[in-house]
Amino acid sequence: MNFNKNILILCSASFSLSNFRGDLIKHLLTKGFKVYCGGPDFDDNTLKKVRELGGIPVPFNLQRTGLNPLSDYNTIKELKTIMVTHKIDVLFPYTIKPVIYGSFAAKKLGIPVISLITGLGFTFSRVTTKAKVLQSVTEFLYRKALKSNKAVIFQNSDDLELFKNHKIVARNQSLHVVNGSGINLDKFPFKPRRHSASSAVKFVLVARLMKEKGVELLMNGARELKPHYPNSEFHIIGEPPENSSSAVSQKELEELDRNGTIVYHGKSINVAKSISELDIFVLPTYYREGVPRSILEALSSGMPIITTMQPGCKETVVEGKNGFLIAPKEEKPLVDAMKYFLDNPGQIEIMGQESRKLAENKFDVNLINSHIFNIIEKQL
Repeated sequence: MNFNKNILILCSASFSLSNFRGDLIKHLLTKGFKVYCGGPDFDDNTLKKVRELGGIPVPFNLQRTGLNPLSDYNTIKELKTIMVTHKIDVLFPYTIKPVIYGSFAAKKLGIPVISLITGLGFTFSRVTTKAKVLQSVTEFLYRKALKSNKAVIFQNSDDLELFKNHKIVARNQSLHVVNGSGINLDKFPFKPRRHSASSAVKFVLVARLMKEKGVELLMNGARELKPHYPNSEFHIIGEPPENSSSAVSQKELEELDRNGTIVYHGKSINVAKSISELDIFVLPTYYREGVPRSILEALSSGMPIITTMQPGCKETVVEGKNGFLIAPKEEKPLVDAMKYFLDNPGQIEIMGQESRKLAENKFDVNLINSHIFNIIEKQL
C-alpha cells in the first residue's frame, strides 16, 4: 500500500534524525509519506542533512532536561500548532519528552500516535534518590500520555514488561518490540581482525562519558591490565557531558592518556573509521539502554562484544559465541573478560565473525524499518 499522508517524526535531539532515523525517513518516503522531522536546536549542518534525506525539518522549542511546567506547557501548545499547520496525519515520537508532550498535543487534535520507547536511561536506573523521584514523575506522565496511543514500540522486551507491570501501558494496547534502531550494514562494513601472539589487542568504548556507562570501570581495568600486557590498548571515544554530576573527569582521562594507560580520542566525527582500526568493543554500562547504537555499529564491523546483562545490552551477545555478558558495576568480571582476549587473541576474529552474522540476521536496519512500517500501516 502507498500512503499519501503526512507523518511527523519527533525527537529531543535534532542530530539524531539523520544519525539514527535517516534510514527510516527514507523508508517512509518510499511508501508515499511526506515526512516532517521535528526537533530542537537545529544547526545548519543538521538542517542540510535532514533535507538531503528528503525530510522537512520543523524546529520547535524544548527544554531537554528538568521539569518546568510553564515551558513544558508551551512546548505542547507549539506542537499542536505545528501539527495543525502541516496537516499531520500521524505522529511518531521517540525519547521521553517528545513521546509525552507529543502524545498530549496529538490527543487534543485526534491525531493517531505511534510512540517509540528508545530506552529508559538514567530516569529508570534507580541509582540515586534523584533518579527514583524522576522515575515516579515520568511513570505518571507516561501513563497519562500513552493510554491513548494507537501503538507503543519498545526496543527490548524488558522495557515492555516493566511498562506492563507498572501499568504504564494497558495489556490490551497494541504493544510491540523491535530490535533497537537497527544498523546500516553498508555504513559499518565487516573487517576481519586477524591476530598473532605478538599483535596489539585494542579494546574500545564509545559512549557519552558518564559513570553510568561504566567508563570508570574500564579505566580501572586498564590500570590493572596494562602493566601485565604491554601489547594491550584501551581506547575511549566520546566526551563527558557538560553540567552533569555523573560526567567522568576530563582531567583524569587526559592524565591516563598521558601516562599511556588509555588512548583518549575525545569526540569522533567518523565512528565507523575509528572502530574499524580497533578490535573488541566494551560497554560495561549500568544505564537502562534501548539497544545501544554503539554496540550495533561494533557488531556490524565484526567486533567481539563485552557488555553487561542490562536490558538492551544482553540482546546483543550470545554468551561465549560473539562475546561476554558481565555483571554491571563489577570490575573483576570486566577484567576477566578482557584478559580472555589478551590470552586468546585468535578468538577475536572468530567471535567477530559471529557478531557480524548477528547484525545481519537480527539488527539489519532494513528489517527493523520494515517492522516499524508494518506497525504504522496496520494502525492506519
